[in-house]
Order: sequence, then structure tokens, then C-alpha cells
Amino acid sequence: MKSLVMVMGLMLIAGCGTNFLTSTTISKNLYYTDTGVNEPEDFPVLRATGYAVISRQKGPSETEKEIQALRASKIEAYRELAEQLYGLRIKGSTVLVDTRETRDGVTTEIDAIVQGARVIRQYPLKDTYVTELELDSQIVYNLYQMRGAF
Repeated sequence: MKSLVMVMGLMLIAGCGTNFLTSTTISKNLYYTDTGVNEPEDFPVLRATGYAVISRQKGPSETEKEIQALRASKIEAYRELAEQLYGLRIKGSTVLVDTRETRDGVTTEIDAIVQGARVIRQYPLKDTYVTELELDSQIVYNLYQMRGAF
């Protein structure tokens, strides 16, 4: 009976020792984060540009059309940035009736969250409003690090 208790005690101590070693080993590897994201060697800066035609906007005055074009160009720039980050879903369809094509179509869609981007410039260029965005991947990495800390 004493030997059984000793064996059980040794197994218990050995089990605790293994868990301690595992957690110590993990804590030494500081490049692992709570989010599972490793720090990259370099942090690229992504850039995107959005355009919107001022005269095509709906509104009673030129000023309102310019404001709407400014907003639309910003949204288009964010869309381009999201495409660079996450890719673009492309769906195609073709309808055949009696082996003849009756309808052909392609749709694109993106569903993304972009954080940390900043507007570099917004300016009118002839009848177009232009917005230039920039996203430093160092900022995105830092945002993920902060989320893992909470």
C-alpha cells in the first residue's frame, strides 16, 4: 500500500513538473502572442486611391455634389484597401436556354473591417474627387497585440 501511495505521489509531482516546464518554455518564446500572430520581419505600408466623379453625384448644389463625391471617393479608397488586405470574392453566372446564352453576369463582393488606415490626401482633380489612403501594417500588428492583452 505504501508503494502505491509513493508511486501516485511521484506521478502527481511529475505531472506538475511537466506543466511547469511547458509554461516556462512558452513564456521564453516572447514572439508568440495571445492572438497567435508572430511579429513579421518587415511591416509594409499599403496605399489605396479612390475616385468619384463630382458631376454624377445627386444634389441640389455644386457644394453638396462635391461633399458627396468626397465621401464616395473615401469609401472607394477603403474598398481598394480592403481588397488588398482580404481579397475579393468573385461570382460568375451564365444562363443557357436551348444551348444559347441568355444571361451572363459577374458580381464582386468584399466583407472586411479595416482599422488603422489614415487619409493622406483628398483633393478635386477636374470633375473628380480623389482620396489617398495609407495603412501601415505595424499599426495593424499593434492593434492585434493590444486586443490580445485584454
